[in-house]
This record gives sequence, structure tokens and C-alpha cells, in this order.
Amino acid sequence: MHVLLRSRVLVFTSLLGTALAAAERPVTFHKDVLPILQHRCQSCHRPGEVAPMSLLTYEESRPWAKAIRAAVVQRKMPPWFADPAHGRFLNDRALSTAEIDTLIAWVDGGALEGDPQEAPQPLKFADGWRIGEPDLVLEVPAEFKIPATGTIPYHYVTFPTGFTEDKWVEKVEIRPGNRSVVHHMIASVQAHNARLEKFAHGKFFDLEGDPNRPGADKTRMCSASPDGELLHIYVPGGVAPVLQPGQSRLIKANSDITLQVHYTSIGTPATDRTRIGFVFAKKPPVERVRSALVYNTDFTIPAGQPRASVTAAAQLKADVKIVSLLPHMHFRGEEFTYRAIYPDGNVETLLHVPKYDFNWQINYYLAEPKLLPRGTIIECIGYYDNSVNNPFNPDPKSDVHYGDQTWEEMLNGFMEIAVDPKEPPREIFAPAPRRVNTVEPAPVAARSSAALEIAAAQARAEAQRSVPITFYKDVMPILQKRCQACHRPGEIAPMPFLSYEQVRPWAKAIRTAVVQKKMTDPFPKKRLKLLFPGLTREPQKEIQAMRLNP
Repeated sequence: MHVLLRSRVLVFTSLLGTALAAAERPVTFHKDVLPILQHRCQSCHRPGEVAPMSLLTYEESRPWAKAIRAAVVQRKMPPWFADPAHGRFLNDRALSTAEIDTLIAWVDGGALEGDPQEAPQPLKFADGWRIGEPDLVLEVPAEFKIPATGTIPYHYVTFPTGFTEDKWVEKVEIRPGNRSVVHHMIASVQAHNARLEKFAHGKFFDLEGDPNRPGADKTRMCSASPDGELLHIYVPGGVAPVLQPGQSRLIKANSDITLQVHYTSIGTPATDRTRIGFVFAKKPPVERVRSALVYNTDFTIPAGQPRASVTAAAQLKADVKIVSLLPHMHFRGEEFTYRAIYPDGNVETLLHVPKYDFNWQINYYLAEPKLLPRGTIIECIGYYDNSVNNPFNPDPKSDVHYGDQTWEEMLNGFMEIAVDPKEPPREIFAPAPRRVNTVEPAPVAARSSAALEIAAAQARAEAQRSVPITFYKDVMPILQKRCQACHRPGEIAPMPFLSYEQVRPWAKAIRTAVVQKKMTDPFPKKRLKLLFPGLTREPQKEIQAMRLNP
């Protein structure tokens, strides 16, 4: 008995010593942090991608250590907005608690590099493509010129595939040449359309005034055309969709690829030249993936309404397996929900996005596809803030209707479904028994008087904007006076602000920082005066100039 007890004490002591040693071991970049960055961050944070800085190496990541800490503590990065109470998703970007703790410990411990021999092998990325090396690349033949100001209608460009046989596609990716001017792009496959013969292949055209253009029919709330197929929807913050093994999309022989593009002006003239890449399936698919849409184009959001709801619904004509869900609204959108109302009356929330962000529009791929029986009603509910409380609201004094432009609004519930590839395509939707297209006020939490005052000032500034604010005339003098002492090479700030090329990628971050008055006042007033006598906050006029420019 004594020997057994002594043995147990020795084992416990050994385990305790190991645990204490592990706890005392410093967290290092190569051993602890790099695996997290590879798994969660590097798909965006690498050269040529949407993120403003690369996080492939220690040398690239170390200057951003404190920013990384702040972003993960506030759960701003990686971007993920699905309510965890409803559903699990294959492409869940959210960091685990253990990953967040590791990143915090790394920064708090001095952001140590560690031993490079402990680093995992670098990830291999195809140059310029997230889907790997494409089998086929279609490129717009000429640059599209985006004016500095003004409304730009949707434009389209068609490409003849020249396929002599049907092609199954595993991966497809739209890559704009200039993301800063892109609201969205949609690549779709269409049978030959005689109406479009007057437009040359590979040349841009618009359909303004065409009664058959998308959204023109305000009596419909659903679409899943058997004659066409959405291949990829590019939106801000989105990533190229990757299907599961055995799933593919179909491009029929002699079809055309149509690219719908929606550009927005950014205050300076710009150009874009977009490419589309395809990776073909190596064997026949087990499931064909098709696209569907539940939407509403017949609504009005009253001026000043802080929380208005818009609803769209459609009823299934057959059993349907849902693969993914992609909500889409514009600047006033703040919350989005997909619900399934089953034939027996039970209701299930398929996806809830409590804090919708136009800048990060994500296609949420279900961890387990959801089989919905015939007769189920799919309902999409969007909430909008058209009041002065919304700092992104272009004009809180105006009623808002459906429209293509970001200062108008949309309620689009995109989804992808999986079907038997041997069955002929068919219409899956019927109108819901009760059409819901009204805008209903919803409860809204009270805001402080200070917050309302700030929001009102922001809204007034937006409403008064008539002459474009430009970098060289309006913003550069403010940066020289207020920012460049720190924001230049060799100084404490992590990025320089000496030129337009250096500043433009940070436009939205600058807007947020000055609106929230995080810069140039990072310290309490008393400490600020001691450290930097004579340094004061920017006047409100200068704040407005910088926040309007992005």
C-alpha cells in the first residue's frame, strides 16, 4: 500500500511538473502563432488578396502584434457574423477560445519569434488564385473605366464558352483587378439568348430600361431558373466557394458565361479588368449544386425609421437540400434571418446574422446540408436602420426603396441547393401562401443623447455632401498636420501616410478611427498634456473631411 501510494505521488508530481513547465514556456510565433494564422488568416492576409497586410512570416506579422490582439479580443477578426445558437458551418472563421488565448499570450509575452525549426511548412498558394491553378481563365478584353463620381448602372459582358460538350465545374472564382470600386459581380451560365446578339461578345453593355432586367418584375419573390445557373457571386469580404467532394456545377455545351458587374465611384477615376477562373471536375458528380434566391423588390423604408423589417417568402414545390446561405443588403442593413416554416407549422432558424456588415458578405456553408420537405416556406427577414443613428446611412431624411445602388436597398436571400445530377432541372419555388412585403417597425434599444448627437452630425455631413472630397486637396493637409509625425517610416505608427498609395488601403480604418476619436488622442487628457503638450484632437470639420473621403 505504501509503495502504491508513493508511486501515485511520483506520477502526480511528474505530471504537475510537466504542466508547470508547459505553462512557463513562452508562446512563440513559429510554434504557436503561425499554425493559427495559416488556418484562419492567410487566405486573405497574403500578397494580392483583399487584406491590407500580409501575415505569412514573423517579419510581416510582428509590426501588427498589438493590432492582432485588439482584433481577436473584440472578435472583429477573422470576420464571422453567424449566431452560434443557430446552425454549424463548414467555413466557420471564428477563432476558438484557445486560439484567442494563444494570440493574446503571444502579444503580452513580447511577441517572441521562437525557433524557426518549429514552424509548420509554409502553405502553397496558386499565384493570384484561391481555387488553385485554373483549368480555364476568362478575362474581360479591355479595362472598364469608372468615373470619379456619379451613378454607374449595372453592366454585363458575355463570353462564348465554345464547349462542345457539357462541363462539370468544381471551383469557380471571380478576381476583380481593382476591388475598391466593386460593389458586386455575378458570373452565371446562360443558354444562348437571341436578345443579346446585338451586343458583341466580350464587350460591356447595360440593360437600363429593359423590362426583363433583374428586379424589374416586382410581383416575384423567388427565383431558381432551370435554364440558367449562378456560378459565383463576388461581394466585399467574400471568398471563392469550394464545394464538397462529389459536388459540381454544370455548364452546358454551347452556353455563354455572363458577368454582371456593379461598380461604384470612389472620388477619383479608376479602372478595372476582371478575370474568372474555372477548375473542372475530373469525374461525374454525385450531386449537382444549383443556385436559388428569395427576394423582395417591392418595399419602402420610411425616412428616420431606426429598425424596419422587410420580409420575403417562397414555398418549396419539392424536397430541397440546402447547401449554403448568403444574405445580401446594403448600407442600412443591420440584421438578417433565414427561417424554415415546415408544413406541420414548426419553425426553425437556419441562419441568423445579428450584426450584418456590408463590407463582409459571407456565403455560409452548412456543416450538414438541411433537407427541407415539399411545402416548406423559406422566409427571409431583414432589418434596416434608416435613422441618424446609423453612421453609414447615406441620407436618413429620405424614404428608401429597392434599387441597385448602395444608397438604395435590397433584401436578397441567396442560397445553394444540391440535386440529383441525372434529374432534369425544374422550378423549385412557388409563391408563398401569404405575400409579406410590408415594412414594419420593430423595437429598438434606446441610444444615449451623446450618441444621437454624434450620429445626427454625421448624418448632416452626409446629407450636405455635394462636392467630392479628394485626397490631395482636402485630406493630405490634415494628415500632414495631424498624423505624419507618427505615420512615416521608422516611427511608432504601423503604416506610413505620406502618399495616396499608402493611405488609400486604410481609408475605412481612418474613417472609423476619426469618427470614434481614437486618433490622435490615445491617452486620457491629463496624461496626453503631459506627454504631448500642444497636441489636441482634430476639429470636427477635419474629422468630417476624412470620414467623407473613403
